Amino acid sequence: MVLHLNPQLVRQIESHGGSAYPHECCGALLGRLEGDVKHVTEVHPVNNAVHENRERRYLITPDEYRLIEQVADERGLEFLGLYHSHPDHPARPSQFDLDHAMPWWSYVIVSVVRGLPEAIRSWILRGDRSGFDEEEIRQKSEEEPASVESSSTRKKE
Repeated sequence: MVLHLNPQLVRQIESHGGSAYPHECCGALLGRLEGDVKHVTEVHPVNNAVHENRERRYLITPDEYRLIEQVADERGLEFLGLYHSHPDHPARPSQFDLDHAMPWWSYVIVSVVRGLPEAIRSWILRGDRSGFDEEEIRQKSEEEPASVESSSTRKKE
């Protein structure tokens, strides 16, 4: 699989990670699937609902998932995956990420070091749940349509 993101969406994910630092940020990836290519056209920042250990964990509530699915349905898009940040850690999945991931979804992780984004990578859970495989990120041109929206329950971090 290949994940297409335009540079504007990459900057939005990185910015969200930087603004949430030292806590993890999280959000949804919406777009279209064409063969083995996932075209992300929108990212939706979501409030990290975890109350403890926010530096190492994120939680998206069932209500937020329903809201994201509703937005995707209304726009004729697919829910392609999630993004989140790893404050002061590499942009690779943790054991916690492995324990909570779903096959097929893209998991974009941005490493944020001392408040500044350093690396962004995407991962897909293997079908046998034994680990992740890295998914290539290709940045599309700025001319591609993109939007960034907050869900109605997003709180200022």
